[in-house]
Amino acid sequence: MTTMTDASVREFKMPDVGEGLTEAEILTWYVKPGDTVTDGQVVCEVETAKAAVELPIPYDGVVRELRFPAGTTVDVGTAIIAVDVAGGAPTAAEPAVAEPAAAEPAAAEAAPAEKETKSAGSGRQPVLVGYGVATSSTKRRPRKGPEVPFQQAPAVVAVQTELNGHAPAPTAPAAGQSRPLAKPPVRKLAKDLGVDLATVIPSGPDGIITREDVHAAVTPTEVPATAPVQAPAQAQAQVIPAAPAASYDSARETRIPVKGVRKATALAMVGSAFTAPHVTEFVTVDVTRTLKLVEELKQDKDLQGLRVNPLLLIAKALLVAIKRHPDINASWDEANQEIVVKHYVNLGIAAATPRGLIVPNIKDAHAKTLPQLAESLGELVATAKEGRTSPAAMQGGTVTITNVGVFGVDTGTPILPPGESAILAVGAIKLQPWVHKGKVKPRQVTTLALSFDHRLVDGELGSKVLADVAAILEQPKKLITWA
Repeated sequence: MTTMTDASVREFKMPDVGEGLTEAEILTWYVKPGDTVTDGQVVCEVETAKAAVELPIPYDGVVRELRFPAGTTVDVGTAIIAVDVAGGAPTAAEPAVAEPAAAEPAAAEAAPAEKETKSAGSGRQPVLVGYGVATSSTKRRPRKGPEVPFQQAPAVVAVQTELNGHAPAPTAPAAGQSRPLAKPPVRKLAKDLGVDLATVIPSGPDGIITREDVHAAVTPTEVPATAPVQAPAQAQAQVIPAAPAASYDSARETRIPVKGVRKATALAMVGSAFTAPHVTEFVTVDVTRTLKLVEELKQDKDLQGLRVNPLLLIAKALLVAIKRHPDINASWDEANQEIVVKHYVNLGIAAATPRGLIVPNIKDAHAKTLPQLAESLGELVATAKEGRTSPAAMQGGTVTITNVGVFGVDTGTPILPPGESAILAVGAIKLQPWVHKGKVKPRQVTTLALSFDHRLVDGELGSKVLADVAAILEQPKKLITWA
């Protein structure tokens, strides 16, 4: 075997995948030392403070070394993988992968001086800050190597039986073949459910494994035969990782590292809470007519196939209230000591995901018709649940809605997302006794809470906006008279 020279080794550094972020955690390696990689092939998945992102390698060669094991948080600009572009393999004198405990010292001693060069005129078009992929083809390349880089997964080939009692026509890929194709959220779902993707029969385009395929692969011992079939969204909610339940016979404490999205959310909320003086106001409102309108809209042909629910009309009510009182849609410029009034509304929707709380927003929501708003809401929710929300989708919000009612909570005092002026919390809608037309009757009632930045929104303005939202939800015909 010919010993490799340092000149043939290219180091791929952790790129800035989130517009100024300084670090990212390596979630999964898709390759191992000795694997052949090609330009544009995804080699790992990383999680930043905003999203999970797959990283493609920008050159051809053979993997020489993985500098850090999965689970390590790495600074942007640090080399994470070494590739021999001459096509060699790791030598016997140079172990392919160090033990996790000694990974960093070994990398520090064995890492050669950086000799990475950039080819002029290569024609690359960057897709994320810091690296790019070839423009010759947009087709996804087949991935090579096993699911786990540091140890070979057992060679298991399972045959799934369909509900009708006979074996499916396609067969799952055996160990040693190409790595199964699946998006990061699907891989995480499989990991949480204990499903080996190599045993799953894909039903998606180009052989991609879907969420439904993973659920179908769960064995009867994992899901009782009497268990009801659940929708994908319900199944996703069940796999949210929770801290292990402590018992008197176990450790008295469990420590969970705070990083990625959760760490960014914590820092942002602390910064907002101690920067913007919060004021929260409440109003309880009869939304019976709004719920009736929701049922009518579900039958409207212009809204067929779209997500129509109370949140849609609540969002529309808030947009109308902002139109009537535009000064609430503003931000505080600390450097210039100015209030910046926005003439557009990027409507944030707080979403709980397995990676933590995120607040993607609908750009220019003020200019959308009701069907367009419904379509945008549906896409935002689906993307967030699948873990595909991009960093850009979480930037530039002006006003936010958080629907705590889905958890059965009556209301709350929400904290403003940094840089925003107001956030509306929507409580659970419940059937309650209510005075209606002089008589006590059962009505659908909810409580709204509006938090706002008192530096730029005074009590009068905040009260008018909240009162308008309540008035529209009680009498939805105001969507016509006030719009």
